[in-house]
Amino acid sequence: MRILHTSDWHIGHRLHDNDRYEEHLLFLNWLLATIDNNKVDLLIVAGDIFDTANPTNIALTQYYEFLRQLIKTCCKDIIIIGGNHDSYGTLNAPKDILKYFNIHIVGKAHENCMDEVIVIKDRKEKIQSVICAVPFLRDRDIRQAISGESYADIEQRIKEGIIRRYRNLADCIAQYKMQPFPVMATGHLYAAGGTFSDTTDKSERDIHIGNLAQIRADEFPSEFDYIALGHLHRPQMVNGQNNIRYAGSPIPLSFSEFTDKKLVLLLDFESSQMQGIEEIVVPAWRQLVRLKGSFAQIANQIQLLDNDRSHMKIWAEVKVELDQYEPYITHKVNELVKNRNVAVLKTQAIYTHQHLSLDEQIGHEKALHELKPEEVFRKKCESEKFDIDGYPDVYGAFKELLSEMEENHE
Repeated sequence: MRILHTSDWHIGHRLHDNDRYEEHLLFLNWLLATIDNNKVDLLIVAGDIFDTANPTNIALTQYYEFLRQLIKTCCKDIIIIGGNHDSYGTLNAPKDILKYFNIHIVGKAHENCMDEVIVIKDRKEKIQSVICAVPFLRDRDIRQAISGESYADIEQRIKEGIIRRYRNLADCIAQYKMQPFPVMATGHLYAAGGTFSDTTDKSERDIHIGNLAQIRADEFPSEFDYIALGHLHRPQMVNGQNNIRYAGSPIPLSFSEFTDKKLVLLLDFESSQMQGIEEIVVPAWRQLVRLKGSFAQIANQIQLLDNDRSHMKIWAEVKVELDQYEPYITHKVNELVKNRNVAVLKTQAIYTHQHLSLDEQIGHEKALHELKPEEVFRKKCESEKFDIDGYPDVYGAFKELLSEMEENHE
């Protein structure tokens, strides 16, 4: 049996308010071809199908069009679980219709864990595999709130609830374990040892309180031949376990992922034994780059970027290193990419000089509370190497705000 594991599509995602529709379209079309070319029997999508709980009509259309095309391929069974970004209502709404096309949707956890056990059969009704399709487990799915419980108690009980869920499912599929087909599980969670793309990236935001309720690789039941995980955007094994894996996102969802190799995972099973996992690289249709340095250095870096307009426009995040304040940084950076196949989505100024605190600037001359507001403002400008006298409009705006504040205080 041949299985393809993917996750974290985040259809409808926008990067700094820029639409990703075309990239998702290219990925989904590539995925259809990859499934056919590799004669995939089963597709597993491990959560975060959409980027938001309320996807746009365009995002929904893209998703359903993919499913419509998918049922025409050699892949006759599809398992889709809900992630923390997904609305289980949105995913589950058409599940009763989709099941007639062997598209199995598990948008939320069921009270009876057997309802998450999906038995895949061939046309002769012979069992090919059994999958425990575990979606993102919300707090209320795995524990009951107790008045007065501490933060640590909540974390511990969430972790225990996740482990218990998988243990119960392993018990449910015990009858299948000794038979000649693979028994697998899915999950959308943060397993211990996993690597985030970026700790500030909202698309990988904390999945539980504090994000500490993570389970180790050895806490997943050993009964599962493979565990297909979603949530982390970098493809990776969990604690070096080849059969517990994150597929990662198929397109970079933040600039922190600009060097990542994006993958889908192709599994081959002979009877219940996994023969191997092939990492199929997803093409990078759009290049994301991070540029950093002085204006001159950034200009040189931009000149080295591909300027082929037949390719998708390169998106850049630029950090300009400055000795002192300069106005209109964003405009100046945009001038550098003018007439090139590059769009700057984010510009940030980084001042390289050492900042002195007000106390360090004042020394022993005065206490901070003895300074007038204008003196504090001027010293702050001085610490930033910003010549306030050269920008009378800025100083005038400060004086106007100060006057309003004093009037309101009176």
